[in-house]
Amino acid sequence: MLEKLVAWCLRRPWTVVIVTLALTVAGAYVTATRFAIDTDTAHLFSPEVPWRANETRLYKAFPQIDDIIVAVVDAKTSEQAEKSANELRDALTGKPLMSRVWRPDDNKYFRDNGILFLGVDEIRRDMNSLVAQREFLQPLAEDPSLRGLSDALLFGLKQVATSERGLASFAKGLDNFTDAFDAVLAGKPAKVSWEKLLAGGREPEAPSVGPSADPRRIVLIKPIIDYSALEPGHEAVQIIRDTAKSLGLVPDKGVTVRLTGQVPLADEEFATVAENTGLNVSATLAVVTLILWAALRSKRLIFAVLLTIIAGLAMTSGLGIALIGRFNLISVAFAVLFIGLGVDFGIQFATRYREERHNVDDLPQALLAATRGIGWSLTLAAVSLLAGFFCFLPTEFLGVAELGLIAGLGMIIAYLATLTFLPALIRILGPKAETAPVETASLAAVDHWIAGHRVLVLVATAIVVLAGAPFLLHLRFDSNPMNLRDQTVESVATFLDLSKNPQTAPNKIEALAPSLPAARELAKKIAALPEVDHVTTIDQLIPADQDEKLPLLENAANQLRKILDPTVKPAPSDEEVKKALARAAKTIRKAGSAPKAPAGLIRFADSLDALVKASPEIRKEAQTAALSDLERLFGELRRALAAQKITPDSLPEDLRSEWISADGEVRVEVTPKGDSNDREVMTRFAEAVQTLAPDAGGPPVIVAEAGKTVVDAFLQAGVLAFVAIFLILVVALRRASDVALTLGPLVLAGIMSLEAADLLGLSLNFANIIALPLMFGVGVAFHIYYVIAWRKGVSDMLASSLTRAIFFSALTTGTAFGSLFLSSHPGTASMGALLAISLFFTLLAAFIIVPAFLGPPRMEEEAEAIGDPQVAALGASEATERTASPVQPPRGVLGSEP
Repeated sequence: MLEKLVAWCLRRPWTVVIVTLALTVAGAYVTATRFAIDTDTAHLFSPEVPWRANETRLYKAFPQIDDIIVAVVDAKTSEQAEKSANELRDALTGKPLMSRVWRPDDNKYFRDNGILFLGVDEIRRDMNSLVAQREFLQPLAEDPSLRGLSDALLFGLKQVATSERGLASFAKGLDNFTDAFDAVLAGKPAKVSWEKLLAGGREPEAPSVGPSADPRRIVLIKPIIDYSALEPGHEAVQIIRDTAKSLGLVPDKGVTVRLTGQVPLADEEFATVAENTGLNVSATLAVVTLILWAALRSKRLIFAVLLTIIAGLAMTSGLGIALIGRFNLISVAFAVLFIGLGVDFGIQFATRYREERHNVDDLPQALLAATRGIGWSLTLAAVSLLAGFFCFLPTEFLGVAELGLIAGLGMIIAYLATLTFLPALIRILGPKAETAPVETASLAAVDHWIAGHRVLVLVATAIVVLAGAPFLLHLRFDSNPMNLRDQTVESVATFLDLSKNPQTAPNKIEALAPSLPAARELAKKIAALPEVDHVTTIDQLIPADQDEKLPLLENAANQLRKILDPTVKPAPSDEEVKKALARAAKTIRKAGSAPKAPAGLIRFADSLDALVKASPEIRKEAQTAALSDLERLFGELRRALAAQKITPDSLPEDLRSEWISADGEVRVEVTPKGDSNDREVMTRFAEAVQTLAPDAGGPPVIVAEAGKTVVDAFLQAGVLAFVAIFLILVVALRRASDVALTLGPLVLAGIMSLEAADLLGLSLNFANIIALPLMFGVGVAFHIYYVIAWRKGVSDMLASSLTRAIFFSALTTGTAFGSLFLSSHPGTASMGALLAISLFFTLLAAFIIVPAFLGPPRMEEEAEAIGDPQVAALGASEATERTASPVQPPRGVLGSEP
């Protein structure tokens, strides 16, 4: 059948070439116009998987927490960070592609009710302190000027004049004003912190929510995403970067703005995968061309093989996009897979053609003879590969299932192209005759050594496999997608930085409860787990002990009524200010002249005298420095003392909707202890939380459950592939022992590959795990070639043209795979590393272990008795001639026949 197909192509070569090139152009056009890649690792799995369904349910209930850009603003001080974050938020609000911009720690609700988040004792202490200082604060509330400050300070001095301890405390407070006034007189910016001053010099305790003293702030952005673009969030991210730069939020000015979150992570993931891709592909094709030259020694044959590969690759890519719509981070590797296996088909056919052309100097007859000689092996290898890849289709690991579909279709295309387009192109190009034999006779000595030391080779193989068993048992699957990313990229580095602090750790678990009481009960149970740092619910937005706090605030409001609603005096003239300052300086200097008086009194009096002599503009700046923060404090105090009882129903809608969905589901957020990016920490954390909340979702659950899903998928696909290929080989080879001889060394090669991977510190992950089906496919093809040749009576296997073809095919495959190791993307690089390791052991098995397993070639009449179609094609007389001469000189795959 294959000979008839090739013969038809040889009669109409231009028709075949034109049709193939038309399909190639169509595939390239579809790829160029519709290419898309999904970089979300969660989409590598079926949405029917329970943990994926839980994630979908979570984001459906709370869409505002999905596809977020996190802007991390770091500055030298908390004040600078606060100011920078607010500027960035305000500048981005209303810009194109910015659906929502907000700060989770800075909301009007927190500014109005922040005092209620302090403890009862602290509120009592602060309110008592304010009430005790009301007579000092009242002049400032009525006259917020340097005149009012002078009157207030003189009143304060009078209160403490008779107490040495009180006078020392008063002088210490004056130091704040002295420093501020001296800075203003020197032309430097300054501001008195009244919050610290009224707290007796200590830093006030920050509420458990809202802005903190940490010089880092977070701005969250919900962008409008263009999912049709290769980098969906690129435009939104660029707007944020440009805005930060235009605001001067740059390292040179002490502010750093870094972006992370799902959107920047996905975009930079694709950018890293695509980095240097063109250069790598070009270099790979150049090296592959050199290898093909060494293998085929003909420019025309090399051109034919390369064009066949390129045509098949374009058709496979177009077909994959047409069927699936977009690639994922795993299925995009189909190109490397296709080149690796497509080159193998092409080299096998072209090398066999060269051998036949050397025997018969007739191009069409040589192509037909090559088809007769290699067609059965190619068919069996292609069918086995197809079955192996298609066995991933029923698994829940969509990443590899889609790869299996595309790769399987690619094998069909590569097989058909090798038996149609390639011979037609060779016929048109008309390569020169082959004057030298193709096989490498010098390797016959190695064949003889293996034949004479079969037991030694087999025992050594068993020892190596058993010695590596501990490494195989130690091998782990790293299901943390962050470890597949370049950790020097801004989004990843920032993510890891946030992970170090439990308060900002992104890797949290989200659980849903049907009601608020159920959420409270669940949160209480989860918080008791040793793996949990803290649990956040909507209750954390509702102050505790309000029934005790609100009466304290109400009482303070009554006693501070003249401060909160003062009768403001007319603003003083500059002359009145100078007189007030001079009077205060004189009084305070006199107090400072007393024995044992604090030195700070004289310093302050000197500053006041200097202000009197300064310009009116300087005095205005001094007033701003001394009193602007007090005006802010009075405003906050008015809001704080007007606080009302808060319930979940009275929360602002923007806050309430983040914790209670429109359907009434309540979100419970759980933060782990320790490094939230550590796989073992996340796994233990997820497993512990899932005992109480089986439907929980979030990155730690993905890390824990995805590993199980991947392992289950590969076990399922592995069993299916092994059974399918076993049945195919049983039907084709008609002998169970031959099937065992084909698959046995391949299983050993796989075991040794995994052992070596762990020995070299390489763990399995979402990316490099595709090396397993890929190398299984390559190994099946190589071993089938050898077993078929062995069944046809080929001795000295390594000296045959088949080994030459396999060797150069492996070199091209190794080059294609090895180029991945140079990728900037750690996941892709690990894929290249595991592929290189697997290829080494696959070749070791093919060249050394398989010949030792097979032993002497089987007698041809035995092969003919089981119906080997290749032997039947040789003719009865030739088979009789071979079986009559058990000892024969080295020969190629078809022996020494003309």
